[in-house]
Amino acid sequence: MAALAWPRLAYSAALYALSPLIGWRVWREQVPTYSRLQRLGLRLEPLPPTPRIWLHCASVGEIRAARPLIESLLERYPAHSLLLTTMTATGAQQSQALIGEQPLADQARLAHHFLPLDFPGAAKRFAHRVKPELAILFETELWPNLIHACRQQGLPVAVVNGRLSPRAFKRYQRLRPLMVNTLAEISWLAAKSPADAERFIALGCSSDITHTVGSLKFELVSPGKAIKEGEHLLQEWGERPVWVAGSTREGEEALLLQAHRRLLQRYPDALLVLVPRHPQRFDEVAKLCQTEGWTLSRRSQQQPVTMQTQVYLGDTLGELAMLYTAGRVAFVGGSLVSLGGHNVLEPAALGRPVLSGSSIENFADVAEPLQVAGALTLVDTPDALAEAVAGYFAAPELAQQAGQAGRAAIEAHKGALARTLSGLEALLPR
Repeated sequence: MAALAWPRLAYSAALYALSPLIGWRVWREQVPTYSRLQRLGLRLEPLPPTPRIWLHCASVGEIRAARPLIESLLERYPAHSLLLTTMTATGAQQSQALIGEQPLADQARLAHHFLPLDFPGAAKRFAHRVKPELAILFETELWPNLIHACRQQGLPVAVVNGRLSPRAFKRYQRLRPLMVNTLAEISWLAAKSPADAERFIALGCSSDITHTVGSLKFELVSPGKAIKEGEHLLQEWGERPVWVAGSTREGEEALLLQAHRRLLQRYPDALLVLVPRHPQRFDEVAKLCQTEGWTLSRRSQQQPVTMQTQVYLGDTLGELAMLYTAGRVAFVGGSLVSLGGHNVLEPAALGRPVLSGSSIENFADVAEPLQVAGALTLVDTPDALAEAVAGYFAAPELAQQAGQAGRAAIEAHKGALARTLSGLEALLPR
């Protein structure tokens, strides 16, 4: 047995010990059209008989951020098919939506599976069945057994848009022997910032393969259809002031409703569009609104928005961009509670002024340029949030300026996609 094999063996033993808990989580994170056995590297759907590239993204946000890369890979490698994998049910649904939006010829070259759990046997079965010519892991999806299974087959493994927050770095430091082994099997790592690159190197990644290329999140393209539908909704709702709170998390909706209650004192006809991050919480959030006495309409039930509607619940999947467009101000969730925030670039790319709580450490690198440009404002309390929203309602010209500044900041920071594709081409020449 190799001297450095023990950290991965100890990790695998821990996974087996935790398998009942992991099994429960897998049972919950499921889509009826997929076999649960995919989590064990079994019952994979037939794949096109072509060379293939495998790209793994954790969930919804990563699939959205990876879209420009996905479409560029399809264009650059016309003889290859592309397999997307995700961990979550919402990620699977987002992948299917993305596949459906591609030209028919490209749809035939795209497939989605659930990522197998990182048990040694499941990882080996998956790598043997899929046989990608290149494995690409998005952000911080460092699965030791899957990476090892790929390398055993001689497959290059790249990490793109590599992200390692200070909090995640501290967690991984506790597993340093395992991470040193895992990172030693990476072929190329494209970090999204110098700070991320430094943390990966400090964790054991070779500086020879670690490169700072910028964030792929700046490469996002706002879908035209979603923008048109959002603007139509905004016109349909008339002149009333509308603000959108997207990707909200548990414990945050109550704070947002407090802010909206204060806002209604100044703008009695204001409408809050509330979009929870996870679909399993849609009913829970609806119940919260009803318990507190709000006049609620639910998009999933096609309930109309009337002048009496105070809260519109965006309880559907794949419509966040459209709903951001339907408001005059956007708040990005996961930030009033200590969860590290979500992608503030999405509403900024749509030309909306962006508000966020102060917990944005997971997106600090993309938030900073927006703050400098005056496109992003951080707030700490429901009262401060209400004041910021009211300020934009009172001065539409300031909202427009902030929206334009956000778009300009995004354009100024593009370039990561070209650098990422160049690095991948060294592993898989065209």
